[in-house]
Amino acid sequence: MHADPDQAPSRWARLRHLNPLAAGLGPAGRLLRGLALALLLYALCAPLVMWYEYQRAFPAYFDPAPPASPAPAAAEASAPATAESSAPAAQIARGTVYADTLVRMGEQMLTAWLPNDLLWPSILLDNPQNFQLGQLEVMRYATRVLRDKLSRQRTTDKIDPEADLAFTSFSNNPRAWMLPSAESKYLDGIRALKRYREGLAKGGSSFFARSDNLAELLEQLTSLLGGVDTRLANAPRDWPVRLSEETAGDRYSQGERSERVKVPWTQIDDNFYFARGVAYGIREVLAALRWEFREIISIKRSGELFDNIIEELGLADFEPLVVLNGSRDSIFANHSLSMMATLEDARQKMINLQHVLER
Repeated sequence: MHADPDQAPSRWARLRHLNPLAAGLGPAGRLLRGLALALLLYALCAPLVMWYEYQRAFPAYFDPAPPASPAPAAAEASAPATAESSAPAAQIARGTVYADTLVRMGEQMLTAWLPNDLLWPSILLDNPQNFQLGQLEVMRYATRVLRDKLSRQRTTDKIDPEADLAFTSFSNNPRAWMLPSAESKYLDGIRALKRYREGLAKGGSSFFARSDNLAELLEQLTSLLGGVDTRLANAPRDWPVRLSEETAGDRYSQGERSERVKVPWTQIDDNFYFARGVAYGIREVLAALRWEFREIISIKRSGELFDNIIEELGLADFEPLVVLNGSRDSIFANHSLSMMATLEDARQKMINLQHVLER
């Protein structure tokens, strides 16, 4: 069977309708065809763009400890260090690892900041957007404690200007896309952290690795985890009515009341990925604190507990194909409760660690 020779030209004739350089077209026709061709190419490339942005939005865990120095856990288990073995650690200004960790986390976020995207297809990537919002929340907590506690000897001391700028920069609206954009403000925060790190090396800035400062930061991060756990606990459908607990234990207040909790199905995966981002950020911050407060952790004999918390938060790095919200007796998983159990275990250990530090 032979093909009709008239069919091939007709096919090419249909394709010529997309050619903006075809003969006989006026300026308006060329413009319309150019726009149509650009939209067609954009639609064809959209899946690749989504896959590329999705991969970049989820960074891998990294070790904040300086590569030239021994790991804190290994240093505790080994014999007393000699002057030569402790030299690399002595050359690193206190607070540098903490600042470097926040800088790296900020740079990872800006590699592909998605929450303020207004165009298709990246506007559809709500899972990595919420992951990044979770990271950002940890950055805000970490820089706030850096400004208020870690960089000051007493509460009457002046606030470090770079630590203050870092906190105020990361406090900006994550969905702002112009005048100024979220990326530009967060970049200002990263630059402020780098200047703070340079100040540590030159002696112009301070980082006070005291036990009370570590306990304060742990308390703030524990509070953040508690809020995340509440959002995850509200997801199951078999417990729609909850008793408010705001006044529990307060002898000056009373009036516990029942509240109906209903999380829209569109927010189930949002809360899950926000929790993943928070867990990622807290794990990296704790790994940096493990280094910065290594002497206090060794004195309090809390190294194993600290390491267990870090490992526990690492278990939150799982990604189901679909975030399900099955009931407790269903054959389908409830990923919100699975994530909550992991984070709640880490939160309880962080509370125990605070008690150890305060003894």
